[in-house]
Amino acid sequence: MTSCAVNGGCPTDYSAIAIATISMILLLWRSSVPFLVHKISRTNGSGFWIPVIQVFGSLNLLLSIVMSVNFLKFKRRHWWQSCYIWAVWMEGPLGFGLLLSCRITQAFHLYNIFLKRHLAPIRSYIFLPLILLPWISGAAFVHVKKPLNYRCHMGAHWIMPTVFLHAVYISLLFGFTWTIRHIEFRFNEVKDLWKGILVSATCIGVWIVSYVLNEVHDDISWLQVASRFFLLLTASVLVLVFFSISSSQPLFSQISLRKREHLEFETMGQALGIPDSGLLLQRDPTPVIDPNEPLDKLLLDKRFRQSFMAFADSCLAGESMHFYNEVHELGKIPADDPVRRIYMARHIIEKYIIPGATMEVNISHRTRQDILTTNNLAHPDLFHNSINEVLQLMKMNLAKDYWSSMFFIKFKEEANVRSSGLEIEQMAGWNASPRLSSVHCADDPFHHENLFKGSGSVTHDSGK
Repeated sequence: MTSCAVNGGCPTDYSAIAIATISMILLLWRSSVPFLVHKISRTNGSGFWIPVIQVFGSLNLLLSIVMSVNFLKFKRRHWWQSCYIWAVWMEGPLGFGLLLSCRITQAFHLYNIFLKRHLAPIRSYIFLPLILLPWISGAAFVHVKKPLNYRCHMGAHWIMPTVFLHAVYISLLFGFTWTIRHIEFRFNEVKDLWKGILVSATCIGVWIVSYVLNEVHDDISWLQVASRFFLLLTASVLVLVFFSISSSQPLFSQISLRKREHLEFETMGQALGIPDSGLLLQRDPTPVIDPNEPLDKLLLDKRFRQSFMAFADSCLAGESMHFYNEVHELGKIPADDPVRRIYMARHIIEKYIIPGATMEVNISHRTRQDILTTNNLAHPDLFHNSINEVLQLMKMNLAKDYWSSMFFIKFKEEANVRSSGLEIEQMAGWNASPRLSSVHCADDPFHHENLFKGSGSVTHDSGK
């Protein structure tokens, strides 16, 4: 026991490493499922990169614990095995600090979007390094002072500042979440953030106790073995569950550990419960299309809008029509429902407005900046100017070609078929319906006659 407690390689050490390996495999699987299985398109925003950074931080945290706390039997002969690389930098700024910073960044975005009703004033790629700066400064200070011994342990007076830094970051996450606790979210952002705080606080509590015992009582063999086992075990649980609690993907959670749920929604409009979002009903009225009508008036009809969108997609210029369609869906949400409007507006901004978006629309720089710097994401005229610009481009580039395309010919044929089918259905309904008399039953002499005949025949048959 004494030998493996100092040099590593105890049975519990290998058990902890096996648990950490399984947790990391599950973590990689959870993070890749949306893209490999459900074919979710990758976004260029923080909704994609923050989960990726969390996976990176999780790997660093687990690997740093294994390398710095004598889990394996190896001698530190090379510079890359240094305690300051693994126990200070990889475990601190690039591990635990990175995990908490990613979570705080997500909470900060929710705070700005749903409480302040505007996009975060600091982009994620700037805010994340800023919130991580105290960890980097602390690691640099420790590296300069070099308080670690040959077993990567530090003295008791160095442990208190480390524990304090952990507590500060948990408090920041708690504070941002507390401010938005009263928002009636459509999805589970706040609920999941509270779960994240509870899980992280519990795991960090056990982790810190194990860390302190492992650092201070390095002369007690059994305590060294037990403490480092719980160090890696709680870290494995933390990275898996902490990553798996959703807080940023309402349409499809890229970081979800919920029961095997199926994709129920194809669009944000359907996810938000917007009436008839993306649906074409069989009994929708058949429009009478006049090419001389303004395009914005024609696009109000759902069937024409779908046909024109298919034509735009065939011309590799469909982003404008998809943008128009989703803004049209946004208009169906009542003005007194700001939370759903903010969800839809944020979705539209991330998909069509921000530079480098997956379906970025061609609008002027001034209009784009007006949207990105708005003070009210729920404003009914948020996309008014951008829609006007997009409509003008579609009139110039798409509308003229549409009238001579096969898409319009197919649209007219389908309209004629629907009209003919409706007329046949109505005629069949008229022929099959019984002739209705305007005379009340008590005043209709034919009714009495038929009634008596029917009664007589029944009596006659009964007599037989």
